[in-house]
Amino acid sequence: MDLLRSIFIWFEGITFLVVFFLVNFLIWLVVLPFDKKRMVIHTLIGWQSMLLVRIIPGLKVTIHGKENALKNVTYVIISNHLSLIDILAINTLGLRFKWVSKIENSSVPVLGWYLRMADYLTVDRLDDDSKSGMLARALEFLREGTSVMIFPEGTRSADNNPGFFKRGAFQLAISAAVPILPLVIEGTADILPKHGRIIRGSHRVRLKVLEPRRPEGFGTADPLELGLKFRSLITSELEQMRKEN
Repeated sequence: MDLLRSIFIWFEGITFLVVFFLVNFLIWLVVLPFDKKRMVIHTLIGWQSMLLVRIIPGLKVTIHGKENALKNVTYVIISNHLSLIDILAINTLGLRFKWVSKIENSSVPVLGWYLRMADYLTVDRLDDDSKSGMLARALEFLREGTSVMIFPEGTRSADNNPGFFKRGAFQLAISAAVPILPLVIEGTADILPKHGRIIRGSHRVRLKVLEPRRPEGFGTADPLELGLKFRSLITSELEQMRKEN
């Protein structure tokens, strides 16, 4: 049953992306001279993510603490990473930001085109020059007032618990003097785990927006130490969410 259901959902999702891509591309061409920050396409991606969540059978995303994300504040946004569905869930928040994506996604049809149209950031995780270039561009966005969204683990968790938080996101927050907005996601791995292709049953996805924290509030200017503190914060909140479930 899960196999047949998965085939239907993948077909539905891919068809949705392709059809809406044509619409988005036409809009992108029209607004290209005026939308320097490419936020029109980002907004469309957010709306379409909300619609996709509604039409995928068995998928329900519940958001808590959305009031903690103020619209007129620039953040480095971070989250634990369990599944591909995390991206869909975070898009439903309706926040204005630039995604940081692994460079491999640039070569994926439709997905890669969206990355370029929205002017999202890509990084080759094995190339130090690529990482430095991504951080430099991300810092430019932050200083211009555009938030940046990063999974500090750099990849999906293998055991559903937060892994090591790399320094990049925290170095950006320190350099740009902006607060860090932590998100906590639970339930997405139950639907589609890392390396999985079979979408399993119906599960509730919970996305919690924690209060933003300024780096200096933790009493350290070391991005690695800051990463440890935020990992502890997110891990503790995740454990509490699982107990409540």
